[in-house]
Amino acid sequence: MSAFHDLTLDALDGKLLPLETFKGHVVLVVNVASQCGLTPQYAALENIFQQYKSQGFSILGVPCNQFAGQEPGTEQQIQEFCSLNYGVSFPLSSKLEVNGPERHQLYRLLAGEGAEFEGDITWNFEKFLVGQDGRVLARFSPRTAPDDATVIQAIEKSLA
Repeated sequence: MSAFHDLTLDALDGKLLPLETFKGHVVLVVNVASQCGLTPQYAALENIFQQYKSQGFSILGVPCNQFAGQEPGTEQQIQEFCSLNYGVSFPLSSKLEVNGPERHQLYRLLAGEGAEFEGDITWNFEKFLVGQDGRVLARFSPRTAPDDATVIQAIEKSLA
């Protein structure tokens, strides 16, 4: 099992979210925020989740409050916001630190020293495509929409 699949996160609903449940799936990991100019990306994320989930694709939303305090709510508030405003049905973790000394292990794997796509997360809605084997395949900037052709092509290629 990969280091990615070895991790267990706390889900937004308070339950455990073992990443081993994503083994054999392609996962788009996205640090998300409710009060960001990029927040409408939730709609595209949910659309591509619905479009590809039957083929072994998932999205993991990771709320983060490190960028201009744009995710200040409680877990319950975040859950309600995502459900009511965007109908989000993909898994969401509890809030994590994605940069700095308290960077969560997930983001150490995705972007930390020695990672395939090393470097600090630049803003909300930065995306990492993780393959079925837990290896990081691609990194997309926050401004690259989830349904951008480059993202869709990378998802479809990794599902093939």
